[in-house]
Amino acid sequence: QVQLVESGGGLVQAGGSLRLSCAASGRALSSYVMGWFRQAPGKERTFVATISRDGGSTYYTDSVKGRFTISRDNAKNTVYLQMNSLKPEDTAVYYCAARQSYYTYVYYYSLADFRSWGQGTQVTVSS
Repeated sequence: QVQLVESGGGLVQAGGSLRLSCAASGRALSSYVMGWFRQAPGKERTFVATISRDGGSTYYTDSVKGRFTISRDNAKNTVYLQMNSLKPEDTAVYYCAARQSYYTYVYYYSLADFRSWGQGTQVTVSS
């Protein structure tokens, strides 16, 4: 089982940027499809972005397209989420998640598809 630890959250003004990191241990990250999800207060956890094992395929929820970028460095066992032009509605706890996959080019975006989760990092965007 892979262990995941998120970092990089914090308080930022609207229009600002943050980069979240998700460090994996216990297993090679290259075997996993990775995803970012978020959960706002009082709301369900929802999908944000996902990336295939080889990094060649990505997919985003509509509300973050053009503002967020997911990437990975398998050599460093780390996945990133670059968040630009942040809005107050982006305020949430952000979680990274992992799902083992045989195929290098596929991705997943359903919460139920992911087996391993980090503890989350808080992102707060002030207006």
